[in-house]
Parts: sequence; C-alpha cells; structure tokens
Amino acid sequence: MILDLTDVCSCENKELTKEAVIELTSFDSKLGVFPFIEKKPFELRIVNEENKDLLIHGETDVRIAIPCDRCLEEVPTDFHLVFNKKFPLEDADASEEEMDEADYMKGFQLDIDKMVYDEILVNWPMKVLCREDCKGICKKCGTNLNVKTCDCEKSELDPRMAAIQDIFNKFKEV
Repeated sequence: MILDLTDVCSCENKELTKEAVIELTSFDSKLGVFPFIEKKPFELRIVNEENKDLLIHGETDVRIAIPCDRCLEEVPTDFHLVFNKKFPLEDADASEEEMDEADYMKGFQLDIDKMVYDEILVNWPMKVLCREDCKGICKKCGTNLNVKTCDCEKSELDPRMAAIQDIFNKFKEV
C-alpha cells in the first residue's frame, strides 16, 4: 500500500492519522516464501515536525507460517511490529542513518509494505521450533520422528574415523 503524504508534508506541524493496510500475502526472502496467516489494518500517526522531519508512529501484529527448523512442520509465528520512523523533509540536513531509512519514502509517497517487510526482516527469529523437544526428521528415510519412529540404523560413525574403523574391522576376531 502506498500512502500519499503530500498534504501532511506541505503544512507545518500538521498531524494526521491514517489506516494502513498490509497488502503483502507472503514474506518472500532468500530463505523461502512464508505465507501470512493473520494481518490486520492498523493506524499510522504521521506528524510534520516544524517542516524539518516527518515522524511516523504505529504498531501492528502479524502471524506468519514458518517451518520448524528440525521437522519442517509449519509453526505459526507472531511478530509485534512497532514503527517509529523519522524522515527528513530537507535532504540537505539528512544524516547517513536517516538516508538509509529514506527508501520507504519516494517523494511524498510512503510504501507501507516495504516498511512492514523490513521490520519483519529485522525481527526474524534465529531458530523456529514447533516445540522445545522436537525430534526432527530421520536423516535416512525422512520420517517425522515426532509422529512415529522408523527402523533406520541410528548410530552414525564420524567419517573422519572411518579409516580407523576399517583397521579394527580387519583385525576383528570372530
């Protein structure tokens, strides 16, 4: 969703509250495509601070389906997104940090979806588990070990020790 902020940016100390809608249907990244399970419209408070800065405040909650890192079952993951952005209205005085955030703004157009995407990216969890004691999947047959057990051999030898194991097997007494 693109919000036109021309009327706020043109009037000093003007304040405006707008309803923002997230139009993204999924979070697409290098890790994969993760669908939104739940998202709601939210309010953004936009303030022109003495024709120097544009302040944007708002918060929302979204839920995204992310696969468990061990068993690959979908886990509904909640994100609480808080937006406290400050955009300079005068580009000449903008610092480097403020310029980095300026990619949400093109002229007087605010890209809500880009702002939401970047906020989710910053808050993305390092590891997602369906439960703490998740057993994962079998490396050989792919069975979800949380659901059922498999008959695969569980002991795996360290490949670095294979040469020594061969020596022991050669001299094994039968």
